[in-house]
Amino acid sequence: MCTPLRSNLPAGSWTALMAAILFGVSTPLAKGMLAVVSPQVLAGLFYLGSGIGLVFLRRIQSGTIRKEAPLNRIDLPWLSGAVVFGGIAGPVLLFTGLRQTPASDASLLLNLEGVFTVIMAWAVFHENLDRRVSVGIVAVLLGGTLISWQPTAIGATFLGPLAIGVACLCWAIDNNLTQRISAGDPREVAAIKGLVAGTVNISLGGSLPSAIWTVAALTVGFLTYGLSLMFYVLALRKLGTARTGAYFSAGPFIGAFVGLVLWRESITLSFGVASIAMVVGVWLLLSERHFHSHIHEAFVHSHRHVHDEHHQHKHSPLDPPGEPHSHLHEHEPIAHSHDHYPDIHHRHSHGREKTAEESASSF
Repeated sequence: MCTPLRSNLPAGSWTALMAAILFGVSTPLAKGMLAVVSPQVLAGLFYLGSGIGLVFLRRIQSGTIRKEAPLNRIDLPWLSGAVVFGGIAGPVLLFTGLRQTPASDASLLLNLEGVFTVIMAWAVFHENLDRRVSVGIVAVLLGGTLISWQPTAIGATFLGPLAIGVACLCWAIDNNLTQRISAGDPREVAAIKGLVAGTVNISLGGSLPSAIWTVAALTVGFLTYGLSLMFYVLALRKLGTARTGAYFSAGPFIGAFVGLVLWRESITLSFGVASIAMVVGVWLLLSERHFHSHIHEAFVHSHRHVHDEHHQHKHSPLDPPGEPHSHLHEHEPIAHSHDHYPDIHHRHSHGREKTAEESASSF
């Protein structure tokens, strides 16, 4: 049995798609810069540019900062892990592999980040996956395998895609760690990550390129990494890790198309088949519908919110007026049924008590 799909995408989907598009464009642009900049220095400039740009963005939007929850001490382990895996290791591996891989193929390989993210969210953090999502993952993984498999000259061609695949794994770890702090100010999360990762990579990577290339890399980093990460954190808050990773899988198709246009790369049979597999997989991931009766346990946290059905709490005289706003608040236990994703309010378990409604949502 298959329920009709919703006519509109769920909350958070547009920010996830915007993050995907911005990041997708970064790959073919980085391909051109690698001719004059080393992989580690370019990774550092991209992240440093994202951090500097987001610091200025926070100052320009200073009136909205009070509406977001600041990071605190308990967030530091999650943020530190995200910086190491996603800000330092991931981009260096990507740019190293990109030197040996066509930009269009590399862009499609980045779909593996979404696959690894979803698998880790399910296996480690126990987010629910239904049959539709599982089949979508297989289709995307098949596409990535077709792109990376080159039966001739394995030693020369396999190392590039392998490095990109490991980079995707690092970003999957980063995504799942960042989800744990997604209730905080996304500009603050992305700015800290960019400044720390950028500084480390540049200090370890060697000399900077000319002033023109340095400014160009910083600018591209802010637009494609900084803004993309900010939108990604917002999407994590609404969709959870697995679903945000699924939406993010749309980005590499943008990058692959831009790579074909910019660098006039040829379209191979494996590229065409991989594209079809990935399109089918991404569609299955995006078209999921999930609804069932569920129980919200009582808990306390702080994040940007309005007084909807999940936020019916009382205010103290010290709490900020107006909506949206951010303050520490308590959620009372509640049981209800509605369309939802594993966002910051729906991290409940799914056992054998799964309802007929939820079963119908798979296919």
